[in-house]
Amino acid sequence: MTLTPTPVRGGTVAADWVDEQLLAGPDGEPCLRFGAPVNRGTLRALVAERQRQLAAAGLGERGTVALRMPPSAEFVAVLLAAWRSGAQAILLDHRLTAAEVDRAVDRLHPRVLAELTDGRPQFRSLPGGAGATTEHALVQLSSGSTGPSKVIARTAADLLRELDRYARLPEFPTRGERTVLLSSTVHVLGLVGGLLHALHAGVELVVPQRMTPTGILAAIAEGGAPTTVIGVPFHAELLAAAAAPPELPQLRRMVVAGELVRPQLPAAFRARFGVPLGTMYGMTETGVIATDLNGHHHPAVAPVHGMELSVAGGELHIARERSPYLGPTDPTRWSDGLLHTRDAALIEDGTGLVTVLGRRDSQISIGGLKVDLNEVEQALTGLPGVVEAVVLFADGAIEAYAATAEGVTSAPSERGGPAEQLRELLGKELASYKLPRRLHLMPRLPRTATGKLLRDAAALRRQADAAR
Repeated sequence: MTLTPTPVRGGTVAADWVDEQLLAGPDGEPCLRFGAPVNRGTLRALVAERQRQLAAAGLGERGTVALRMPPSAEFVAVLLAAWRSGAQAILLDHRLTAAEVDRAVDRLHPRVLAELTDGRPQFRSLPGGAGATTEHALVQLSSGSTGPSKVIARTAADLLRELDRYARLPEFPTRGERTVLLSSTVHVLGLVGGLLHALHAGVELVVPQRMTPTGILAAIAEGGAPTTVIGVPFHAELLAAAAAPPELPQLRRMVVAGELVRPQLPAAFRARFGVPLGTMYGMTETGVIATDLNGHHHPAVAPVHGMELSVAGGELHIARERSPYLGPTDPTRWSDGLLHTRDAALIEDGTGLVTVLGRRDSQISIGGLKVDLNEVEQALTGLPGVVEAVVLFADGAIEAYAATAEGVTSAPSERGGPAEQLRELLGKELASYKLPRRLHLMPRLPRTATGKLLRDAAALRRQADAAR
């Protein structure tokens, strides 16, 4: 199905776009399940009621509203109501502290803040709030896994183009099927690939009540329709390690994105469930970029429709007419119609398949010798028993943090301990100058709100110290 962007009032998302592309369908058709099922008729009524409440709080066309709400039918209704009003929606993770929310409000100046209290949305008019000065419908903050988050904005037309890309993927869920969503709905994979695609395509979106292996498997098993699971590699690791999972004939595949996949994970997942672990590559700035939904090309992925990719100086670039950032744009991130991903990549001649190697800033020099931290990290995660790892360059040395299936804790200073033993094993795979000076073993590695591994050296050190 090909989407044609609908003309919208004043450059903002208007009711016709939301009604025609996201809310259309039979009243009784199941569309959401956040514990209790919600059909399209109920969702339409809820959106209309929340739109009236937003208007009463002062939100109208070209207004701005920040949503700090957990995944729920209410979050969906408020988001669609904001867009239906012609307003700009700013998405904040519900797990942010009050201080973090205050900083985001000071940075973005929304007119209204929407939060959930006792299961009901509360709309608070904010002093000093400003209206939208651009045509963007959606404002998101990047994950912040490697540093301060960036403010990224997308138009209604851009969201429609991404929905069209998903609609062209034959392996992606279609009408009558189910998506079990494990990714956050305030970040791009969960929002567009999960929620908006489900609403547009007639797919029932299911969000497990508990993000544990038992809770996820129960969510898959509760419906008989063909089911796709969408999450991050961490979720796939959880499921691949599940002991004696039930028979799941409805499970078609799991799709993960957000970071590099441990080399052994696709085979481990298929061995456990008999279905592929597909991968996607994307960015908050663009949405989905390339996919390998059947696991045929791992670690390579194929560009989706309409994506023009190139590599210059080892860095992956994406053709994009306008900057995706609000405010002044750093020319090292976007310039001359190209988005600089800061990811190292290779594009295969003939097929166009893309292999993302990791962050370009992972290339360092140790005593004049070049070391790729991605190579070290992949070698470490490839060792027996290691389930996740982060390798950094900090204070002039390579530093590594890893978690094993046994969940042991061990400091680099522990002579003959598990961390030292693991470093010795790594020394059989890599030259000595590539080895981490310090290797910390932790029960589990800290992650951002989106499920990505945290890569801030100071924060990792604090977590490692606290674990001992």
